[in-house]
Parts: sequence; structure tokens; C-alpha cells
Amino acid sequence: MKVTVDEDRCRGHGVCLGLCPEVFSLTDDGYAEATVADVPAHLEAQVHEAVQSCPEQAIVVE
Repeated sequence: MKVTVDEDRCRGHGVCLGLCPEVFSLTDDGYAEATVADVPAHLEAQVHEAVQSCPEQAIVVE
């Protein structure tokens, strides 16, 4: 599973970071980014929760 954050949609709420800090971080500008190319199986549920919880719907799972 791959995950990315649409930088045009992200507004830096940080919900994803709070739910799954192993996969998401905030850039120096305060916007989210995915720091893991391939999400480990044991973190997939947390990533799906982050997708559902993102206020801007900026997280994309492939």
C-alpha cells in the first residue's frame, strides 16, 4: 500500500500525524507529508483512519 498527501489540498491540520506518526510528518511549512514509501501492513488500519479523518481529504491511498 502506498500513501501520498496532496499538497494542494492539505491545510496542515495535523490529524494524520496524530493518528499515525510512523507514516506522516509535517514539513517546515506546516503541511503534512507521507514519509514512508510503502506502508507496512501493521500500520494500514491507522493510515485508513487518517484518510477518513482528514478534514481536507488530502490523503491518497494506492
